[in-house]
Amino acid sequence: MEQQEQAPNIIIDLIKVTKLYTPDVHALTDITFSVNKGEMIFLTGRSGAGKTTLLKLISKVETPTKGMVEVDGIDIAKIPRRNLYSLRRKIGMAYQDFKLLPERTVAANIAVSMEVVYRKNSFIIKRTRELLEQLGLQSKINTPAAELSRGEQQRVAIARAVANYPEIILADEPTGNLDAETTGRVMSLFHDLHQQGATLLIATHDMSIYNDQHRVIQLEFGQQNSYQASGSDISTQATNY
Repeated sequence: MEQQEQAPNIIIDLIKVTKLYTPDVHALTDITFSVNKGEMIFLTGRSGAGKTTLLKLISKVETPTKGMVEVDGIDIAKIPRRNLYSLRRKIGMAYQDFKLLPERTVAANIAVSMEVVYRKNSFIIKRTRELLEQLGLQSKINTPAAELSRGEQQRVAIARAVANYPEIILADEPTGNLDAETTGRVMSLFHDLHQQGATLLIATHDMSIYNDQHRVIQLEFGQQNSYQASGSDISTQATNY
């Protein structure tokens, strides 16, 4: 597909992406797909299938061994380290290991993502309270992150990832430590952001949170095993590796 055809709608483009770890671990092999602006996609597969690696490649936490990753029409391999902030401002990433500041409060952990882009204090306070209410964490606002349960830490990490209304949200197993009610809160937040125009890639093995209203890309042993289109149009592409 020519670059000028991609520009209007495609926000993420992976072209024959392979990621190897030493000594000889094939995390991803020859992955190719595109994501349109405003699309919600679920990346599925068992633990170790390559979902986390794929999200890290898109946010340039990791770099591909082969192939190309483009975000908003830019080959992110060509972005100098000193300019990575321009990419990171577009992307909100909710990691599996949360990466919270343990001694700082819930409010402070969420606020830091807004402080680094010089949001006004009034915006930070309002947005933090709004997210905590949506995620059922109002009572934890002044609690140090180290004192939270894993499920609570997970929700704080999600709140921090989406606080700045990023264009792209990458969520890695965002409901893995949550009960059904709290899972519903998280998915309601994601659907609200999607309705507001955000692009979401959600890596999950929880089949209860997705259906055929959104694309599903399945990974198996680092390979793109199947592709599910929206609605009732489901097609499976054979892969030969």
